[in-house]
Amino acid sequence: MEQSFTINQEVTSSKRGATVKQMILIVEDDPSLVELLSYNLEREGFDITVAMDGEEACDAVEDQTPDLILLDWMIPNVSGIEVCRRIRRSEASRNTPIIMLTARGEEADRVRGLDSGADDYVTKPFSPQELIARIRAVLRRTNPEADSESLEYDNIRMDLLAHRVTRADEAIKLGPTEFRLLRVFLERPGRVFSREQLLDKVWGRDVYVETRTVDVHIRRLRKALNEKDRPDLIRTVRSAGYALDTSAI
Repeated sequence: MEQSFTINQEVTSSKRGATVKQMILIVEDDPSLVELLSYNLEREGFDITVAMDGEEACDAVEDQTPDLILLDWMIPNVSGIEVCRRIRRSEASRNTPIIMLTARGEEADRVRGLDSGADDYVTKPFSPQELIARIRAVLRRTNPEADSESLEYDNIRMDLLAHRVTRADEAIKLGPTEFRLLRVFLERPGRVFSREQLLDKVWGRDVYVETRTVDVHIRRLRKALNEKDRPDLIRTVRSAGYALDTSAI
């Protein structure tokens, strides 16, 4: 087990309003460090899930598709380096941003971590404020749409500030849930989301909602987007989920 760190300053919470929360997977076997990271990241508006070893981390990535992974090097069963390599070899997760968070601070270790596919490398001990700044920087680089004031795909445009959606310059009326659902799709067009993943991102991980509820709101979203016989851009992937994709036409 790696040496844990001591937090000596608090992170100021930022208000994210009713936006879709981004989910961070913490892969760390030190419970005290997991608690501290979770506390600070949740205050910043992130959803958190935790894996305590390498095998659990690989399963979590496959099941939940996090927006970013904080990955310790020295974890049981499968090392962080090998976890990183497996993620990069997977078609579904190869673009998921990874920050290595480890006590191994030698230059050779940094090079090895980055060569294995990590997007950034942070050594312990570290400043929580710096870590969160690095997380946001990596998320902006890998998913710039997440911090945009508007999202666009094909002829659909979502104005996040005005809370409005248009298609071919015509206003589309959406309920709050359909708006959040469409935002998830617009942030990652072409990506297939399972019903469970959509539940986590749109309703939240602490709310119990049946998976068939997703199908109900997908139908409502389709009906709103496809008025006036517009082409259906939401692709249903059998036994997998849904995607916003022009190949659905």
